[in-house]
Amino acid sequence: MSRVWDVPVDDSTRVRDVRVATEEASACAGLSPNRTATAALVATELATNLLRHADGGRVLINLVERADDDARRVAVQLVSLDHGPGIPDVAAAMRDGYTTTVAASLGAGLGTCRRIANDFDLHSAPGRGTVVMARIGHEPTARNQGPPPPGPRAGGVNVPLGRAEHSGDAWGRVRAGDRLTLLLADGLGHGPKAAEASTTAVKELRGLAELPPAEILRRLGRTLRPTRGAAVAVAQLNLWEEQLSFAGIGNVGARLRSDGAWKPLLSHPGIVGAQAPTSVPVQRLPWHADSLLVLHSDGLPSRWTPPDDGVLPGCDPAVAAAVVLRDAGSAARPTRDDTCVAVLAAGDVSRHGSGA
Repeated sequence: MSRVWDVPVDDSTRVRDVRVATEEASACAGLSPNRTATAALVATELATNLLRHADGGRVLINLVERADDDARRVAVQLVSLDHGPGIPDVAAAMRDGYTTTVAASLGAGLGTCRRIANDFDLHSAPGRGTVVMARIGHEPTARNQGPPPPGPRAGGVNVPLGRAEHSGDAWGRVRAGDRLTLLLADGLGHGPKAAEASTTAVKELRGLAELPPAEILRRLGRTLRPTRGAAVAVAQLNLWEEQLSFAGIGNVGARLRSDGAWKPLLSHPGIVGAQAPTSVPVQRLPWHADSLLVLHSDGLPSRWTPPDDGVLPGCDPAVAAAVVLRDAGSAARPTRDDTCVAVLAAGDVSRHGSGA
């Protein structure tokens, strides 16, 4: 089970909380002192910007595996979310060394954060707010320096109920040849036992990359029997055939954006590991250059409205996931469960520069 940190940033004392949480996450990820200091610098800048430009927000800190790292090493993913006025001039804000903050900031600026992070992206819309994502991993090698190769990528965000230490939800991805598989698991209930079930599903996925979605769910049914069980969604993209296959069991949601329109994908009732059906229907749909797939646990409101935003397919998937998370919830509708959103995107994520 991996730790999750959800830190509200509503006054200046919270900047330190974000930095301390980031240092804790860096220790869990096994980052060097140098990369830990880098993560702390980026975290401080993001938290300070929330106060100075958006009257507050939150910073989500997840431990994730970087997609282009063959060693499957863990990185610290920082995501700041706000409902502020947005950034009027993103190009100027991204200029290296540019900062509009005052003494409370270290003066790094978003451009510097982009340069020192392994991956970086942002999304800002007038009147809706800004999402900034930075992943800080181990020292970049010659192989993973620069932006990732073009093509589909997966990412997500995970939020525990009540800012608990662990989330009962989890997501994972695996690649085998022309197949890219994205899985989202929602452990029954919440807390450590739920986290055990969802984490087990993600770990098992690593050995099932060659299998189609229905067979993956059948295998997981056996693996999860000693656990509480979980609702699980599996989406598999066949790059050669340009086709997406989807199968789900339990209360997990999925929406596919293609040709500018959103389509819901349906899961089958049941619990993987406990009350799974004997057969699982598989939906197959074409995958286009602008396609965007969103998987989510039931922590997201069931009738959330997909964003009408043509920019999202070109964002880093973690940014797209955070935008969905932010816009689907509100203070009037507090979440009643852990919430996980995972995204599969076809677009190029190097709009604002990824890589270090």
